[in-house]
Amino acid sequence: MKKSLTIVLLLAITNFVNAQTWQPAGDKITTQWAEEIDPANPLPEYPRPQMERSEWLNLNGLWNYAIVERGSSVPAAFDGEILVPYAIESSLSGVQKRVGENNELWYETTFSVPSDWKRKDVVLNFGAVDWKADVWVNDIKVGSHKGGYTPFSFNITPFLENGEQKLTVKVWDPTDRGYQPRGKQINDPHGIWYTPVTGIWQTVWIEPVEEAYITQLKTVPNIDGENISVVAATKGTSATDIIEVKVLENGNVVGTGKAVAGNEVLVSVPNAKLWSPESPFLYDLEVAVLQDGEPVDEVKSYVGMRKISTSRDENGVIRMQLNNKDYFHFGPLDQGWWPDGLYTAPTDEALLYDIQKTKDFGFNMIRKHVKVEPARWYYHCDREGILVWQDMPNGDRSPQWQMRNFFDGKELERSAESEENYRREWKEIMDLCYSNPSVVVWVPFNEAWGQFKTEEIVEWTKDYDPSRLVNSASGGNHYEVGDILDMHNYPNPVMGLYHSEMVNVLGEYGGIGLAKEGHLWETGRNWGYVQYKTSQEATDAYIEMAERLKELIPNGYSGAVYTQTTDVESEVNGLMTYDRKVIKMIEDQIRKVNQEISNFFND
Repeated sequence: MKKSLTIVLLLAITNFVNAQTWQPAGDKITTQWAEEIDPANPLPEYPRPQMERSEWLNLNGLWNYAIVERGSSVPAAFDGEILVPYAIESSLSGVQKRVGENNELWYETTFSVPSDWKRKDVVLNFGAVDWKADVWVNDIKVGSHKGGYTPFSFNITPFLENGEQKLTVKVWDPTDRGYQPRGKQINDPHGIWYTPVTGIWQTVWIEPVEEAYITQLKTVPNIDGENISVVAATKGTSATDIIEVKVLENGNVVGTGKAVAGNEVLVSVPNAKLWSPESPFLYDLEVAVLQDGEPVDEVKSYVGMRKISTSRDENGVIRMQLNNKDYFHFGPLDQGWWPDGLYTAPTDEALLYDIQKTKDFGFNMIRKHVKVEPARWYYHCDREGILVWQDMPNGDRSPQWQMRNFFDGKELERSAESEENYRREWKEIMDLCYSNPSVVVWVPFNEAWGQFKTEEIVEWTKDYDPSRLVNSASGGNHYEVGDILDMHNYPNPVMGLYHSEMVNVLGEYGGIGLAKEGHLWETGRNWGYVQYKTSQEATDAYIEMAERLKELIPNGYSGAVYTQTTDVESEVNGLMTYDRKVIKMIEDQIRKVNQEISNFFND
């Protein structure tokens, strides 16, 4: 134990010395949290709250980097240092360079495995790397991963040596020159399109495990049956190993279930406290692999007892329900971008801030727009109590877009490689959020971009996760599949199409622009759907739109999404500036009308 502590202290001292050379790059606006970053220990929080182990080692910090021509060998020398896990194009990386589709980004660092892990396997984890990552440990390639938004891991035990270990990562990301999901990233940022993000943008860490260990948890609450279902994916388990699940309330065990590894564990939770935005109660979970009755691997997790469904009201309108009661979903379009970190929030406090402000504004939902967040973002949504609609990030090309009728055109014909990649990445995104009670709606397609085989994709999505609703095509190219018909209209709320057998929502509206000097990404022309000059003018316009929305709810709308949480780059239609330093509208006035909408079915 003393040797392990010495190694950790030596690493901390080395990181501290190296960190003296790090500075944010560029001259763009920054958030207040940029000043709080410790370059010797950035983003120190455990990155996977729904499968937490007690022992782990964070590898974030200053690594070496090099940008080389695609297809080149391992660079003989590196260009400098980069602060992981901030993308190389970001200010917080300390580099702020573009990579491009003709080059590759190489990383290199070293680490030491604590001595008290010697009798255990060691797993190397990446939160997310955009887009294709190849990984070497001590010059031995241990694996690859394609997908810019989801975690991946390698058991690196066979490749470890005595003493210091070398970790090398190569990344290629074609941004909008490829077919892969990329959201709002583009090589020529303008308007609603933003700066590319390349490379490691979430935490990298190692942790010790036994030969038999848990790799993933899928937890589904059943409030009607008063139980939860837990499926634990494992490696190294045998036919005699048992998965044990304990449900705890405030430290006291209220339910226990067991099953042979590989099988569903059912745990009874009678008279459960239900999760909702108004009361986001979470039960703790303890999940273990038992061999001969003794735990060999243990993880901590949690579950929220909630149900998302639909039902026809007394007027014949299909409504979304939360815990078997009609519930209006109302929230902002949330892009999840940062002026200093791009895809990566500067700190965990910053990540939490946007969620808390969304609730402060009187919303009960967030539409996470064509981006996927780190696991801790969904954890914060679970704890704070806010519903989430999760988009699949856009990719490939846009076919014909039809907004106000059911689609009768020709869908995009993707290449076999593009189609396979979409299915794999969408499944990994769903796996990431499968157990989060806050996530209640999947959105596989947005505004026709990359839309293909809609009926097949939607049916597969519903089969893979029958516990949530599916918004098949947000904004257009509608099919009579899934649970939701989603209209977009700027700036004012309207109902351009209605379906009597589906939930009807206004997936985007608003876009009130207000530029705040001193808080702008661009000094030239900034963009919004409609522009105003003062906070009062913008607030009055917002309230007028909200009053129109209220009139549409009795006629059939069951949810609405206002654009948007923050300004992003040259977009100035946020409720907050891009640096989060100014609330652009009069907060108490918009809160009042927002709460009236959010509580429409509760009054």
